[in-house]
Order: sequence, then C-alpha cells, then structure tokens
Amino acid sequence: MLDILTIILSTVVVLSIVVTIHELGHFWAAKACGVAIDCFSIGFGPPLMSWRDKHGVEWRIASIPLGGYVRFSGDENAASVPDQNDLEAMKRSIVSREGEGALKRYFHFKPVWQRAIIAAAGPMANFVLAIAITAVFLVLIGSQHGAVTVKRVLPATPAAASGLAAGDRIIRADRTEITSVGDLVNYVSLRANLPIDLTVLRAGKPLHIVVTPSLVENRDDIRGKVKEGRMGAELASMATLHKSTVLSAIPDATVEVWGMIKTISFYLGRLVTGQVPADQVSGIIGIGHTAGAVAKASTEGAPNFAIMSLRLLFNFMVLIASLSVSIGFMNLLPIPVLDGGHLLMYAYEAIAKRPLRADFQAAGFRAGLALILGFMLFAAWNDLNRYDVFKFIGGLFT
Repeated sequence: MLDILTIILSTVVVLSIVVTIHELGHFWAAKACGVAIDCFSIGFGPPLMSWRDKHGVEWRIASIPLGGYVRFSGDENAASVPDQNDLEAMKRSIVSREGEGALKRYFHFKPVWQRAIIAAAGPMANFVLAIAITAVFLVLIGSQHGAVTVKRVLPATPAAASGLAAGDRIIRADRTEITSVGDLVNYVSLRANLPIDLTVLRAGKPLHIVVTPSLVENRDDIRGKVKEGRMGAELASMATLHKSTVLSAIPDATVEVWGMIKTISFYLGRLVTGQVPADQVSGIIGIGHTAGAVAKASTEGAPNFAIMSLRLLFNFMVLIASLSVSIGFMNLLPIPVLDGGHLLMYAYEAIAKRPLRADFQAAGFRAGLALILGFMLFAAWNDLNRYDVFKFIGGLFT
C-alpha cells in the first residue's frame, strides 16, 4: 500500500507541474494578445477549490489531478475553431450583448497568427521549463565529458562480430560525438538492427567499425521490462564534470533539449514504420511507475531528511524535464484535439482565408479523440504487461 501511495502522489506531483506549465503557456500568450479568459483549471472534474482574480478569471483546483485546461471566453466547442456561420452568429451575439468593441477581446476574432501563437505557447512552455531545469543543473552540477573506451567485448555479440576490440576509444557514433558512456548507451539503445558507424581510436589511429546492435530485453527497477539495442561491449570512462557558466548555460541547455526532441522524433519514426516493437509504447501507468520508483530510490538509504529532500528534488526535476519535453513534442503532433491539430487548422485558415467547415472539424476531432483514447488504452495495456501486473494479480489467486 505504501508503494501504491508513493506512485499516486509522485504521479500527481510530476504531471501537475508539467501540465500546469503547459497551460500557463497558453494562458500567458492569450493574456499578451488581449484575449478574455474565463477559467484556468488544474485538473478536471468538479472543483475542490476556486477563486476569481481581479481580471475575472476563475482559478480552479479540480478533483481529478491528471491534466488541466484554459477556457477562453466564447470557447464553446472542442475545436476552438468555429466555421464561418458559427463566427457570424457568435459575432452578432457578442455585439448585441457587449458592443462592437468587445470583439477584439475574444479568441476567435483575433488574427490567425495570434491564435497560432497561443496554441503553440503550451508546448513551447514545456520546452522552456526543460531548458531552465537543465541550465540550472549544468551550472550547479555540470555534464560528463571524457574518453569512452571498450573495457571488454562479450563473445557472440554484434560488437565481437564487428571487430571492436578491448582498448578501442570510441569518439563518434555516426556523426554524433561521444563524450560519455551514457551518450553511447543511449545512442545504441535506440538503434536495434540499424548499422552504426563507430569512429574509434586504436593505437592512436582512427578506424571506422560498423556494428549493428541486436534487440535485447532488459529489466530494471525504474523502467520495468524494456527492449532496446545492445552491441555487447563493456565500456569504461574517465569522465569529469564540466560545468557551464551562467552565460553559456541557456545555450548549452537548449542544445541538450534539442537533442532530446530529435531523439523522440527518431524513435517515433522507427515506431510508426514498425522498426521497433509497439509494445514499448508507455503511458500514464508507466509515468506513474517511473515517478514512484524515482521517489523510492531517492529516499532509500538517505542519512538524514535534508539529503533525502535534495535527492528527491534533483531526481524529480530530471524526470520533470524529460517528461516536459515529451509532452511538449507530443502536443505538437498534427492530430485534432492536440495543439498541433489546431495549428494545422490555423494553417488552412491562413491559406484559404476562411475556417475549415464545421462538419470537417467535428469529424476530425472525433477521429483525433478516438486515436488518442485508443493510444492511451494500448499504452496502458503495455504498461500492465511491462510491470507484470497480470502476473501479480494471478498470484493472488493461486
């Protein structure tokens, strides 16, 4: 029960921070554009707490803490992109009720470029959060830099078949510079069954070795059962921590976050084309298990409360940065219901000089919602299998 409670509380904390920042991105962009806002809600469902600020915005903390939203004035349909007939009806209603000058306060009558900025501001806020967290870590802790050498090549593995040898210093994988063991492990893990051109130094001379990692199933306490690329070599490194300066931290962190975005894009491309198993897709259960495992690992063995708190803060911030990038990226996908779907419709409106027809919008949003719900169910099924939940339940009845 304690583990379950830890998972639930950790999930709520991590998701609430990431989603709140995402929605604040929309909120701040809308305020900057002069859009009237009715409500900002952390969570869904009936409000547990609510209050109004001096601008008339209702702030809520709702009973289901797994999301959030910003509701603009006049935002009555799921699309937030009414068609021409709806716009005319809405315009007549607003003018008769509040006067002609009130139109400029409503989201739907803002220029399309402003609506696009507001839609994109949520994912951008997620990226900014990840950059800010990463920048702080780069200044206070630094990143690992050092030579990566092959300590031992395991027999009957892709590394052995490629000719990689103990003592080789790996300096590049394809065109990516390798500065730590983590760099190489992460690069290889995403490229099962793909040839990788390793640039190594052997006896001081550069040498190109092509290795094709095999797909291997591993298990750890944080991620459960995962299938990833492995080449079969034990690595060693004399890495040192390199701290960024205050001035270079933001550029350095931006490069790190951009690398994370490229990694997600690369993996998603392999997933869509069937090059990696679909059972590796994870969802909210996986996020919860990871958050709970991170919390548990952070508290175990801590000599005092202060050290435990620092560990918990550090590890949660790392997790929040990673999750923030993932959620920001996924929200930019051109799927109706997501921010990327809104941006796609605004692009159509900018080109066609009119909104997409309401029946097309409705059909697109129904399809998008079905796709998202199907993805969530599929990811939940994967998570239940990954963490052996069915085996655990079966064991209770044997």
